[in-house]
Amino acid sequence: MNQLHVFFFPFLAQGHMIPTLDMAKLFISRGVKTTIIATPGFDKQVENARESGFNIGMHVLEFPPEKSELPDEIKSLDQISDDLMPTFAEALELLQEPVEKLPEEFHPDCLVADPFFPWAADSAAKFDIPRLVFHGTCCLSLCSSEHMRIYEPFKNVSSDSEQFVLPNLPHELKFTRLQVMFHFDQEETENDFTKRFIKIQESETRSYGVLVNSFYELESDYADHYRKVLRKKAWHIGPLLLWSKGGEEYKAQRGKESAIDEHECLEWLNSKEPNSVVYICFGSIATFTAKQLHEIARGLEISGQKFIWIVRKVKNQKEDGKENWLPEGFEKRTKDKGLIIRGWAPQLLILQNKAIGVFVTHCGWNSMLEGVCSGVPMVTWPVFAEQFYNEKLVTDVLRIGVSVGSKQWKRTGSEGIEREAIDKAIRHIMEGEEGSEMRSRAQEYKEKARKAVEEDGSSYTDLSALLEELRAIKVGQ
Repeated sequence: MNQLHVFFFPFLAQGHMIPTLDMAKLFISRGVKTTIIATPGFDKQVENARESGFNIGMHVLEFPPEKSELPDEIKSLDQISDDLMPTFAEALELLQEPVEKLPEEFHPDCLVADPFFPWAADSAAKFDIPRLVFHGTCCLSLCSSEHMRIYEPFKNVSSDSEQFVLPNLPHELKFTRLQVMFHFDQEETENDFTKRFIKIQESETRSYGVLVNSFYELESDYADHYRKVLRKKAWHIGPLLLWSKGGEEYKAQRGKESAIDEHECLEWLNSKEPNSVVYICFGSIATFTAKQLHEIARGLEISGQKFIWIVRKVKNQKEDGKENWLPEGFEKRTKDKGLIIRGWAPQLLILQNKAIGVFVTHCGWNSMLEGVCSGVPMVTWPVFAEQFYNEKLVTDVLRIGVSVGSKQWKRTGSEGIEREAIDKAIRHIMEGEEGSEMRSRAQEYKEKARKAVEEDGSSYTDLSALLEELRAIKVGQ
């Protein structure tokens, strides 16, 4: 009767599902009963975790919901084109009714829900249980987003490319309007996206608090700022990926099924010298034009470095049925130096290999944490969402990475970075003295991450405090 029961409701994207599953495993290890509310695109991952010994409960909701106008084959965000985004958002709203049937039957003590379900605060209130928000990003990003909303510094510049400083933060962080376009509409009118953004922010104020997949030592200034200045209740409980003590099999199975055999991949990496391979991956949602991928290939070739390049999506990738994004003869010329993987790859397994010398990343928070926990310096290439904020943590605060120079927030069809910039950024870390210093600092944060999740570490202690509060609420009801 005294055991806590926590419901987890992740957003319909790999970048949200993976850390939520890690979080459920963590809560189980601390004696909490856990249940994940899943949709058909992600139930297999929960089943895999159950088969590996984690007693995770699961309820699968129909998606798209019956009344939705979304095509039946659409199961997750990575399948959504820009024109379908409004319909996808409407489908998410329709999940409220089936979700609210579950607490009536199973009586959980807490609901951990993604911010993209703003109605979750109302649902939790109906059953008199706390709702915790899981953004799946860092405190620097949360602080930056809040300051952007409060101070609106983008209104004080005369052009989209003019830099402005985001005021009253622990560091001087500079942005342009093009990099934070999701914060405002250029016509200053309220559109569907800004309406949803406002609903998300209002929902958070009515929630019990925020769970952060980070650790205090990584961003102490922003953890303190979020709690003490912005007065938000928050618990740093990450890096969630480190709580799972699985070996190579666990690392290979994070997310979707890999497009390459992990043993083949490791064999290729193990044949290379330490810190000699560039790893390039841009997550599961962002897309690049064929022209931009062509520039990446040229930049890699100019750099002369060994590489593993993950290519998942290409916008307008074919002409006459043939791939048009690779320079003619590229794979033949680089066959001894490079490995191109088309599809999903065992990223954590790759990053933790001693051969990896730099990680070229889109700055999604899961990827950045995997880079930090592997002690690998980064070339930052933000694309959309909060990624331009995440970049600043790595380049300006931690100083374990260098920017490639990405200038515009764009979810699909990104382009504009030339081969010379790619070559320069990679060489900066792989060959320069400053790159060696970045690598040394990255190794220090790797060690701090490991200590944070150990007993009496900062994240371990923060989770203990949260569970004590949830038990007190349960007893008091």
